[in-house]
Amino acid sequence: MVSVRVAKSLPLQVAAVCYRWRNSAVEFLLVNTNGGNKWTFPKGSTEPRLSHSQAAAREALEEAGAIGTIEPRHFHVYLHSKGVFWQPSGIQEFVVKAFLMKVSHTQTPGEPMRNPTWATITEARKLLSKGREVKYTAELLTVLDRASEILRRDQPATRGFAESRSSRPLPAPTRD
Repeated sequence: MVSVRVAKSLPLQVAAVCYRWRNSAVEFLLVNTNGGNKWTFPKGSTEPRLSHSQAAAREALEEAGAIGTIEPRHFHVYLHSKGVFWQPSGIQEFVVKAFLMKVSHTQTPGEPMRNPTWATITEARKLLSKGREVKYTAELLTVLDRASEILRRDQPATRGFAESRSSRPLPAPTRD
C-alpha cells in the first residue's frame, strides 16, 4: 500500500477495475496503454467537477466502453508509472485510487486503440505482468488480488452473484 507521505507528493489518477461474473468466475476488463504494448485498467486524471469515482467511471467509458455501477469509495491505492528512463522526460509516477465497477454492458469506446478485453484472473495476471518492471507489476497484481478477494467475499456461496442481486440474470455484456 502506498504511504500517506508518498501519496501527497505524487500526482493523483483514478482507475476503474471493471468486472463481470461469468458463471461462478469473475472476469476483468483490461485495456491497452496509450503505447499499445502493455495492458492496464482504464485510468486517468481527476476533474474538479467530478468525484473520484465519477472520474473513474468516465475513464471506463472512454477507454473501454464500459457502463455499469461504480463503487463510491476506492478499495485500494497503488503506484503507476508512465514513460521510460531513457527518454528525456524519464519516468513519472502517479498515485492511483482504484474503484470497483460492475459492468452491465459495453459499447464502442471513445478511444479506439485501447482494445478492451475481458480476462479471467489468471489471464489478467499474465497480461498485466507483460513488459513491466517488477515493482509496477507487483502493484497491479496486488490490485487484481485485492479486487478478487473483495468480490469473492461479497459473492453469496449458494448462488451466482447476478441471481443474488436481482430476480433475473443480468444481460451479457457485448462489444459493439
